[in-house]
Amino acid sequence: MSEQPRRRPAAAGAGKPSGKQGGRPAKPYRRPQKDPVRMLAFEVLRAVDERDAYANLVLPPLLKKARQDESFQARDAALATELVYGTLRRQGTYDAVIKACIDRPLREVDPPVLDVLSLGAHQLLGTRIPTHAAVSASVELARVVLGDGRAKFVNAVLRKISAHDLDGWLERVAPPYEDDAEEHLAIYHSHPRWVVSALWDALGGGRAGIEDLLEADNERPEVTLVARPGRSTSQELLEAVGEDSALPGRWSPYAVRMAEGGEPGALEAVREGRAGVQDEGSQLVAMALAAVPVEGRDARWLDGCAGPGGKAALLGALAAQRGAFLLASEKQPHRARLVERALAGNPGPYQVIAADGTRPPWLPGSFDRVLVDVPCSGLGALRRRPEARWRRRPEDLEGFAPLQRGLLREALAAVRVGGVVGYATCSPHLAETRVVVDDVLKGRGAGAPAVSAELIDARPYMAGVPALGDGPDVQLWPHLHGTDAMYLALLRRTA
Repeated sequence: MSEQPRRRPAAAGAGKPSGKQGGRPAKPYRRPQKDPVRMLAFEVLRAVDERDAYANLVLPPLLKKARQDESFQARDAALATELVYGTLRRQGTYDAVIKACIDRPLREVDPPVLDVLSLGAHQLLGTRIPTHAAVSASVELARVVLGDGRAKFVNAVLRKISAHDLDGWLERVAPPYEDDAEEHLAIYHSHPRWVVSALWDALGGGRAGIEDLLEADNERPEVTLVARPGRSTSQELLEAVGEDSALPGRWSPYAVRMAEGGEPGALEAVREGRAGVQDEGSQLVAMALAAVPVEGRDARWLDGCAGPGGKAALLGALAAQRGAFLLASEKQPHRARLVERALAGNPGPYQVIAADGTRPPWLPGSFDRVLVDVPCSGLGALRRRPEARWRRRPEDLEGFAPLQRGLLREALAAVRVGGVVGYATCSPHLAETRVVVDDVLKGRGAGAPAVSAELIDARPYMAGVPALGDGPDVQLWPHLHGTDAMYLALLRRTA
């Protein structure tokens, strides 16, 4: 599978249909018909490609706008959502199939044409839409957004694709596992090869485990709610969502899963800020930090990378139950405003500031508990942001490394002796997890002193959660725990 960016601008243009075909009079010209569902899906894919947008941010407002037309039904919204996310998740597989059906390098195909082809490939290979309907709808979309000339190219390619089902194509475009295991898995499960390699290293084990993980990355995640302690309860959320549409969390007592989907913003508790949307893995991280015993004072807590505010809101609620103060710090002012919104109405004392955690305005040793959920590659949330797997490159990790180490060092400086720090990241990549913690503890890096701290076994503070490994740190997994792949290391300052 190519490691190069898939889409590059091309100069291909769309010609007008000729008046004659083979000496015979051409058929009367028919104006292409716009299909609002496929037009919407195409618009999202173009935003992802052209603006580096995230589908989960672009799609909801477009669906809201589309619903203003009474003819746009719930089933249309569901289909548009499936087309967008299914196409993005399976982009690597579909690229390999499309490449086998054309006579030029993939990078030479005009990006909008590739988007139409990918949407068509997903309908043919990833849905139950009948073949003739998938092809005709895709060609009609191509006529609208590309012109009749390139629509003919789309028609020819999709007819080739329709000759085999997904399993048939995988046998043709993926190498045998025995010949090249990583490339086989990359194409079969639609992940860049370097991501397959990194996940496999972090997970360990044989073929079954990595295949289960990659398959889990391609599943649609449930919407998970959090009932903020002292302000709402999971029972309230279960009743509000409805017994037929909701399930309790697997591990967190504050979690409720919207098994049948739905709109969280329609719930009164969410609108009032007493509850929110938060992956159960993130809830477990915040709960674990709050559960570690500390001797003496336990009055000042810090969330050092608080944006967009989910963990800060849960930490604030837990701190309030103990009469503790929470300082929520976020470097980016616009994200700090999101934190303020998430914490609004918190019953305990708190403050939100815009500050750089690597150059903190607070005095050393000011806090009893500190959480740093550091910026990272996001490889642990590929279920929710499937486009991230195609956007990231191995060299991106080098850019995050100094920041991650700097934030952890300052977090350990900010906590008092005997206090506890939680280092968290939504990535299982070893370069962003254990390697960072080891480097900071051992003082690796230019001018970096060794830190007087010790690792705490984090597993007892995730009571009831299975398959947490050998410790002392914890790595959660989508296929084992149904959560994002959150990592947590707990450290106690010793001097």
